[in-house]
Amino acid sequence: MTTKAKPAREIEPGSYEAYMHDCPAVALLSTISNRWVSLTMCTLGSYGDPMRYSHISREIPGVSQKMLTQTLRMLERDGMVKRTVTPTVPVRVDYELTPLGQGLYGLLSQVRDWAADKTDEVDGARARYDTRKADPAGV
Repeated sequence: MTTKAKPAREIEPGSYEAYMHDCPAVALLSTISNRWVSLTMCTLGSYGDPMRYSHISREIPGVSQKMLTQTLRMLERDGMVKRTVTPTVPVRVDYELTPLGQGLYGLLSQVRDWAADKTDEVDGARARYDTRKADPAGV
């Protein structure tokens, strides 16, 4: 027997029970928790000025052209990033955070800073866990 997830219940207009499968906030959380979204937002936010695609690409190690393009399009669609095309030869395309994106950048940069500060602690916790799991008597 399969159980269906409960639909989100609207508490008041525009406000839903968090974390229900069809709650609008869940879809947005899924988007903004994406690795490339976080790195792209932090790159654009920390630079401050409009950036060209090639500059963004150089600043994010390991991102493919396809993934960066998809991420920038998604962020533009969601209102986080503004794309400006300047008709020159060659065409110049710049990206920058919108006010909505700047708000999200403020939160993501705090998470980034926390991760940088806590890396050693997390590595230690992982090592202790792995040692316990490797030792049958430590279970």
